[in-house]
Amino acid sequence: MKARYIRISSSSQSILRQYQKKTPDEMVYVDVISGAIPFNERPAAQELIKAIEDGIIDYLSCEAVDRLGRSAYDIQSTINYLNDKSVNLKIENLGVESFVKGKINSIFKMITDVLANVAQMEREASKERQAQGIAIAVAQGKFKGRLKGSSIPESVVLGTYKNVVKELKLGGNSLRKVAAICGVSLATVQKVKRILDGQIEAK
Repeated sequence: MKARYIRISSSSQSILRQYQKKTPDEMVYVDVISGAIPFNERPAAQELIKAIEDGIIDYLSCEAVDRLGRSAYDIQSTINYLNDKSVNLKIENLGVESFVKGKINSIFKMITDVLANVAQMEREASKERQAQGIAIAVAQGKFKGRLKGSSIPESVVLGTYKNVVKELKLGGNSLRKVAAICGVSLATVQKVKRILDGQIEAK
């Protein structure tokens, strides 16, 4: 059976561009999550992986390589996993598939390896531009964010991220998984956990 994987980074973005190419015979899996989260830790991707493991899915379409991830290692690991499971992956903006006549397409691998590294470089460049922008804003006295050394009361943090607190107290999931479930950054989950651990130690 065929499937289509769609990822957007936030709910403010539209899935329409990726969804409009859907065909009637496809199952659709949609993640609203950062590309920095490993593929196998995303909620919809985990459902897709289960369907692959159950032998339901043997063909997967994805708009672009960076929908699979923003880390070269994660993208390549995901493609290798699909190859091992004999799932034919089509990257639509390239018009290429991972298998040709039942054999691994060497051209597909060469192209996706390059684009996986490009996706990672773009993410790192974006983070660098953001840091530079903040530094300039601070120098100009325009930065409105929280400056280093300032702090938010722990009660406010816990009250703001009640869903994170709930997931951490339930246990059983990695911090990355909690971040994916709650739609927050890993750093936020780590901060909430530090506060909760501190409360336990204080008792």
